[in-house]
Amino acid sequence: MQKISVVIPAYNEEKGIGQTIKEIKEVLKKVKSKTDILVVNDGSTDNTANILAKIDNIRVIEHETNRGYGASLKTAIRNTDSDYIMIIDADGTYPIKSIPKLIELSSSYDMVVGARSGKTVKIPFFRKPAKWIISRFAEYLTMTKIPDLNSGLRIFKREVALKFMSFFPDGFSFTTTLTMSCLTNDYRVKYITIDYFERKGTSTIHPIKDFVGFINLIFRLTIYFRPLNVFIPISLIIFLGGVIKLYIDFSNLNYFGLGGTLLILSSIQIVFLGILADLIIKRTKL
Repeated sequence: MQKISVVIPAYNEEKGIGQTIKEIKEVLKKVKSKTDILVVNDGSTDNTANILAKIDNIRVIEHETNRGYGASLKTAIRNTDSDYIMIIDADGTYPIKSIPKLIELSSSYDMVVGARSGKTVKIPFFRKPAKWIISRFAEYLTMTKIPDLNSGLRIFKREVALKFMSFFPDGFSFTTTLTMSCLTNDYRVKYITIDYFERKGTSTIHPIKDFVGFINLIFRLTIYFRPLNVFIPISLIIFLGGVIKLYIDFSNLNYFGLGGTLLILSSIQIVFLGILADLIIKRTKL
């Protein structure tokens, strides 16, 4: 029988942590798999630690200082021997009733993700444009439809997470990194539709800072795992620019200028760099 650890990262979640754990316990009674609840208290300065101390049949790991969402999940993954890791936030935003469905599907996939596209989705308006841009950028680079890039409700094989442990950041980009790593390495990923509710407590997400960080992360991960998806488009853009420059020079000056030629040569070099990078990555996987 598979063993599943339900991991809850918590930082100043006194308003929602107690009710969240209570509801998770009720739902897990309906699950046939062996389960446990692991909470990582990430240096909370409110009453979170006292609330956790009064709850029975859970395991709590304490961070002395606030180290970040990703750091909390990495701590949990390293400190359990479960076959599967399920993560969920402590703020009441994710539908706990969806947990059994994710667990049911987990035996057929490497990761099952709750995609926040149900009838009730309370994502703050100012975050929607950035979320849309990041998702479309990730889809373009991975050539894969991604219903939800960074959902915090998902279940995945622990062995998969351990393989990419060195890539996981300490901040909120953990889920994005895991999604990109799985999709660019041909792991089986399943999405199911879920609702998303208004959070209890204050969010620690920084829209502009995290947006730039997400874009940078997606770009770097794609270069690492599928470099041709980055190098070829860049090469084509530069090549097109070179052709246009040559055409303009010939039309106006009746000869082909050096600038257009250099652009075309640069585009060819970029393609070969991408091919070389792709060959190196494939060789290291052998």
